Amino acid sequence: MQLKNIIPLLLFLLILWGGKSEAQNTRQVSNQWHGWYMYFGTHKLSKKLNLLTEYQWRRAEVIKDWQQSLARVALEYKFADNVATAAGYGYIITYPYGDQAVKFQFNEHRSFEQLVLTHKSVSGRFNFSHRYRLEQRWMENVVAATDGSPQHDSWIYRNRVRYMFRVNIPLNKKAMEKGAIFLSLYDEIFVNFGKNVNYNIFDQNRFYGAVGYQFLKNANIQVGYMNQAIQKSDGKRLENNNTVQVALTYNLDFTKKEKE
Repeated sequence: MQLKNIIPLLLFLLILWGGKSEAQNTRQVSNQWHGWYMYFGTHKLSKKLNLLTEYQWRRAEVIKDWQQSLARVALEYKFADNVATAAGYGYIITYPYGDQAVKFQFNEHRSFEQLVLTHKSVSGRFNFSHRYRLEQRWMENVVAATDGSPQHDSWIYRNRVRYMFRVNIPLNKKAMEKGAIFLSLYDEIFVNFGKNVNYNIFDQNRFYGAVGYQFLKNANIQVGYMNQAIQKSDGKRLENNNTVQVALTYNLDFTKKEKE
């Protein structure tokens, strides 16, 4: 990997290291197991325009209880084969879960913009991507009514920036093609900013590893593990979430008939 591609990753890992050092002084660390079951689609609308679709069924205690429901949709424009921008919307429902649960279920509306840069190693075997995402979040503030029932109070606005570095490595073939078994690795760091952020500028980090199978030219499945460290808004509590992930990617080309 060239030095210019390593520098962004090192910068964010340094921020992460600082965040984890601070988290060591927190009063409460909650270790939990979750399961995320996900679908992703990149659907070609024209030569340069794609429709991105996504749904994540996130469960606490691997599959027992609700953690989150997340749906996202976006329009992506490809400036070149290795440069793409997108803008979209997400709707998220967060449920009470775990040792540090919120009191009531709440909704979130989220808009986002992103830039994705991709490249390959000299050999062509390693497929790298860098995703830079900016998010605007409207989070519902739910409080207890006089009878103790949940009641909408207001919306809290927050900003967040995310950076993901990912590499996909085919194991039994030279490229990510039909029949390839591959290894997928990524690290993503989340940083909050703005006036509504006080104690958790470092929001979370996700480290992921999985084995995948490209069973069609336009579809693959991945099964893996993600470690998610989340710092709560009070800066004193930390979630260490061990997460089983199953992901299906299925892409459609609406400009022509699929040919396998």
